[in-house]
Amino acid sequence: MLSPSLFTPQAWQDVLDIVAYIADDNASAAERFVPALEDICTQLVALPGLGSARSFQRADLTGVRLMPVTGFENYLIFYVATKQSIKVLRILHAARDFPTVFS
Repeated sequence: MLSPSLFTPQAWQDVLDIVAYIADDNASAAERFVPALEDICTQLVALPGLGSARSFQRADLTGVRLMPVTGFENYLIFYVATKQSIKVLRILHAARDFPTVFS
């Protein structure tokens, strides 16, 4: 089960919005999204350096990494490693303009 403590409030809202959006077209795919997200988050907690590093102009976004959700590669997890875990900042569709979202 996903731990809300891994997610910022905006990332948690992203999860809810993504599941609702996918469910509009394909309920079974929407049911698979959360387990896929759980799996990748478990991997990231164990190996936080797994995702690719990203650079943003904002100083508070230093160390942000990106990882696609397995099976839903158009959805990207933006996260930072913490001392004991990770913090998911956002989960965005690959078509989004990331610099604008994070500006």
